[in-house]
Amino acid sequence: MTEDKARQQPKVASSQLIRALGGIAMLSGFLVALVFQLTKPVIAENKRLAIEQAVLQVVPNDTGYQQFTLGEQGITMENNQQEGVPVYAAYSASGELSGIVLEGSAAGYAGKITLLYGYDPVCQCIRGIKVLKMVETPGLGDKIVTDQKFVANFDALDARLASDQMQLANPIVTVKAGTKQLAWEIDAITGATISSKAVGRALNGSAQALLPKLVPEIGKLSQLHVAEPMGDKR
Repeated sequence: MTEDKARQQPKVASSQLIRALGGIAMLSGFLVALVFQLTKPVIAENKRLAIEQAVLQVVPNDTGYQQFTLGEQGITMENNQQEGVPVYAAYSASGELSGIVLEGSAAGYAGKITLLYGYDPVCQCIRGIKVLKMVETPGLGDKIVTDQKFVANFDALDARLASDQMQLANPIVTVKAGTKQLAWEIDAITGATISSKAVGRALNGSAQALLPKLVPEIGKLSQLHVAEPMGDKR
């Protein structure tokens, strides 16, 4: 009986199967592309708001900011096609440069930690950080955001350039909790050393790569006074 039923099963040509699978693949691709296009503006707006809030946090005296691109040829406006990294110049109500916000990232305990930090050209130091993305262990790794003693490391973290202007005078390093003695050291958090060190690596790596290119452009940024706030702080 079983053999009779097997003989009665209709045979489907392989070409039909290929066409069916091809159609499903095309439909799936179309749906993925459609969802991407529909969500792209929302994702872009959420990213803009996150950056805006971060800039306000790490440069608290600013009333507006302008995005630029920092590349091999120096600073250009954000809509320029030159390749480079984003730089956010924050300005006070009077149009004076309040600080510059840069991005850094490094591998933490559970994944990459991405942050923004404020660079103050007057003291040549880092004033404040804002973690944009992390997947650290709740209650441990996330202390880099909640631990006030750790956050205090960035009240004025030394980021001066060496005399040759090609690198930091002193690399930013994370040291054992309670042993910080130098202005370029970061006191780690007990129980969250890996995450603490990741923040140090993120800052040092970004500052070493970007500040030698950025510092010569400070005068140019200072001249770009802002007549009205550029960030919509709603």
